Amino acid sequence: MTLKIGDKAPDFTLPKQDGTPVRLQDLLQKTAVVLYFYPKDDTPGCTAQACSFRDSYEAFKEAGAEVVGISSQSTASHESFSSRHRLPFTLVSDEGAKVRKEYGVPSTLGLLPGRVTYVIDREGTIRHIFNSQFNAKRHVTEALGVIQQLQQPRS
Repeated sequence: MTLKIGDKAPDFTLPKQDGTPVRLQDLLQKTAVVLYFYPKDDTPGCTAQACSFRDSYEAFKEAGAEVVGISSQSTASHESFSSRHRLPFTLVSDEGAKVRKEYGVPSTLGLLPGRVTYVIDREGTIRHIFNSQFNAKRHVTEALGVIQQLQQPRS
């Protein structure tokens, strides 16, 4: 299944880095969500991406969005990664890649889990999708631009 802009984001409940469950629908009751799928903790591209989200986190919060990173590593791996890089946002563990499959996140060269970011509005509608394995930091600028646009008053 491949999701498109305008589709409803599939709901999920997954453990965050401290082991407590996170449900997408619960987050959406409070804020828009930037959900980014990334390949693996502590790899160069994933670290750059996570730190870029960290450095822009206050701008996301001010624009009315929460950032959630998702990959297949364990909660212990996420806890270590988050602590090492002082990440202020949630990382959830999708062991078995069930949610990755529900969202239709492609693999690169059939081997490496893909890097895709979804901007989801408070109604649960996907408003933007950005897919780039090798331009990790652009995921942040793309997502922030869309979130800021969503906050603009409609005429």
